Amino acid sequence: MPARDEIPPGTLDMLILRTLATRTDQHGFEIAESIRHGSDDVLQVEEGSLYPALQRMLMKGWLVGEWGRTAENRRARYYRLTAAGRKRLEHEVDAYRRVAGAIALILRPA
Repeated sequence: MPARDEIPPGTLDMLILRTLATRTDQHGFEIAESIRHGSDDVLQVEEGSLYPALQRMLMKGWLVGEWGRTAENRRARYYRLTAAGRKRLEHEVDAYRRVAGAIALILRPA
């Protein structure tokens, strides 16, 4: 199993939005598992970070949530991206690519 790294500051919202852009109507545990699986088990989203981020994004209108039942018949809130969330995802990805590109320039061999 690869080592797990912390999610870089400022990227959790982008990862959640991207996860919901590819597969909508997921509950919190499914979102966390999608991020873990999609990162080859390197990134793990802790509940203490995930649920406050989801609540913040609901309040900003980037997501909508509906209560439903899991396959195990447990009550869970299912999240879906809004048009505002898609726009925010584009902004977040553009900003991330600019910063990652700038860091890559600095890390080039001298």
